Amino acid sequence: MKRIHVDNYAPKYYSGKWSWDSEKDCLHFQAHNDLENARERFITTNGFKFLRTIDQEEELIFRQDYVRPKSNTSDTVVITDIRNLVLFLMPREFLSYRFVQFMHEREVLALIHSLIIYFEYYLRLVEFVLIRRDELSGQMAQVQSEQTSDMKRTFSVYLSQYRMLVARNYCLIIGGEGNMAKFYHMKPISNISATIHDKYFHEQFLAVAIQMVWICMHRRAYFIIEMEMNRLFRSEHFVSARPEYLNFTEAERSLLYGRNKKNCNYRVQESPLIQELKLVPVEDLPILWIGERKYRGTDFRIAQLELEYIVPGSQLPLIDVSHGILGHPKALYNTLLSLDWPAVRFSNFSEQYDPYQIIRRPYLKIPKLDELQMRKMSESYEHFYELKRVFTPYTHNEITKWVKRDLTIKFYRSGGLLTNVVSRCEKELASTSTGPRVEMIISNYFKVISKIRKGDKDMDKENSFLNARSGSMASRFSVGKMTKKSSVSGVSQKSPLNKYG
Repeated sequence: MKRIHVDNYAPKYYSGKWSWDSEKDCLHFQAHNDLENARERFITTNGFKFLRTIDQEEELIFRQDYVRPKSNTSDTVVITDIRNLVLFLMPREFLSYRFVQFMHEREVLALIHSLIIYFEYYLRLVEFVLIRRDELSGQMAQVQSEQTSDMKRTFSVYLSQYRMLVARNYCLIIGGEGNMAKFYHMKPISNISATIHDKYFHEQFLAVAIQMVWICMHRRAYFIIEMEMNRLFRSEHFVSARPEYLNFTEAERSLLYGRNKKNCNYRVQESPLIQELKLVPVEDLPILWIGERKYRGTDFRIAQLELEYIVPGSQLPLIDVSHGILGHPKALYNTLLSLDWPAVRFSNFSEQYDPYQIIRRPYLKIPKLDELQMRKMSESYEHFYELKRVFTPYTHNEITKWVKRDLTIKFYRSGGLLTNVVSRCEKELASTSTGPRVEMIISNYFKVISKIRKGDKDMDKENSFLNARSGSMASRFSVGKMTKKSSVSGVSQKSPLNKYG
């Protein structure tokens, strides 16, 4: 098959609307010439205005300066792509060095990763609740059985387990240890809290997290994602009462919010994430080590959670798991990471061949009867392996590039040259420079190859190692190594969630 070369700098996203031209008897595309006055130019998230759409000039700037560089996963959508897009669409007041640096930290990407996994399951469960609400009402209402109640309890426990992963990663950030020490709200010597600054910092992070999860979930169920995100990090006392938000009954709230939810006076109220870590069942304790240790035990549910978490987003189709748009080919999406349906149609996906779960509808697997009781009888063994995530550290130039985003856009709009493949080739042909030396070319080539193949010498520090067992078992096992890479879909088109954003 002949491979067609695609110009990475050519605009893919066209902002405008289609209308019917009665004179020519055909469809006519009318572009948005003045996006500042366009109705859908912005979307408000927690009081902040994010760009919803961009013009072609902004798209060229984004694709030239802010797209993730070429790597072994550059042809698939990963969390870094979503983060870069949101950083380009976020308001001007977010562009501080400290906040941009915070969004590039490993712990923050792990938190976003766990939030994507949580909302993938949460949206499916909300869809299940809405369907069951219709089935239990009206003249043809169905009668619930004991098996249905047991299934709902199992679903609620599963959702609480995903919340535990989010809570664990969130506590690593608010603890202010390691890389997070420089973002801690308490000054190290005077111990005076920067309350006002930390408040705005927290608000900005919540807004960016909502945008990232919403984009990853195919831009569906926006108001449900916004409501649940604010509830997780604030508690129900501080969630706005908006008409777009869903109102759940007490039984539905018990199913969605879990067994550890407790409402107190707002002065002493704790967020649901902290409540999840206060009452952790014994059988769920291995969840707190997912991504840090390799689980060894007989609990199939823990092994399934670990597999979903430690498999990189670019390799999720290999285990037939869907986390929004993670792992999907970039060729199926435009610059704003919206699904390009003509490209999907030409891919010839079907119910039998759909590795990215675009045609297939994501669903909840019906658990086995008495599965929760069976999990209590599972066994956990001593761990052998420790997992270390492969993380490419950011540089000062990368952070500065984002901080100067508006200046860069202003430069290009005032006459700066936006290059494409043709202009770059013409410039290289007209250049009389001899170029870099052969040694430099070879050196740069091996640097790129070593990065793509994960063959750097520093990888030895990232490799996991096999700990020798203590006691009498020490003589049977020798110290070894194990390399594991860990990283960080929504509801179907016919879902009842579509009318909620």
